[in-house]
Amino acid sequence: MNNNPPSDTLLGMPVPNWSTPRIPNWDVVEGQYVRLERMNAEDHAALLYRAFAEHDQVWDYMAYGPFSSASQYHRWVRDHAAMDDTYFYAIKNLETGNWEGVASYLRAAPEAGSIEVGHINYSPALQRTRAATEAMYLMMSWAFDAGYRRYEWKCNALNKASRRAAQRFGLSYEGVFRQATVSKGRNRDTAWFAAIDAEWPSLKEAYAAWLSPTNFDAAGRQRESLGDMTRLVRVSDDPALPS
Repeated sequence: MNNNPPSDTLLGMPVPNWSTPRIPNWDVVEGQYVRLERMNAEDHAALLYRAFAEHDQVWDYMAYGPFSSASQYHRWVRDHAAMDDTYFYAIKNLETGNWEGVASYLRAAPEAGSIEVGHINYSPALQRTRAATEAMYLMMSWAFDAGYRRYEWKCNALNKASRRAAQRFGLSYEGVFRQATVSKGRNRDTAWFAAIDAEWPSLKEAYAAWLSPTNFDAAGRQRESLGDMTRLVRVSDDPALPS
């Protein structure tokens, strides 16, 4: 029988000066290319519905949608904006001046230092833009600056576009939860990704370099990809994606 006290490696490393972060408490944040506002039906529903109209494919892997009318979407926004455990934001592309997407924080667990980004829905106009990337940077930045230790991204395992996006944004692949839930009457396996606070300084540096105007040519094409910049930070890549 060993009476020696267990080592830190057996008990888990200490977390010095740990304090519980706050829940998301901001209403507006603006960057170079994008503005995020706490979503509400009166200000955002009609404009977001217009951005999503005739693009039903954006709802394929969501648990809700598509919506058959502006009034139906207005009701959905009204009801979900009032939730007290999910914090929805409308996304305005400053280069076009239009509201073109939605994202949220959810499953915030301040006592564990963990928070998730989800309900990410970008209209075709927002996809593959600097605004789209900066929106995710701003949300991740707030979370780590607020003191969260873990930033999660989960998606339908069949949604290869979302899996590619998570990896590009610097989140490491952590596996697939099989038969995690049922969505729209179909099985959903859920792929998990996350970044942790120790990785944030390097990720922040990568985002700053990618978002810099010098990273784009006169036609707006990137000179260096964000995925290449975050590759050295990620501790594991998604095996379902090409290397």
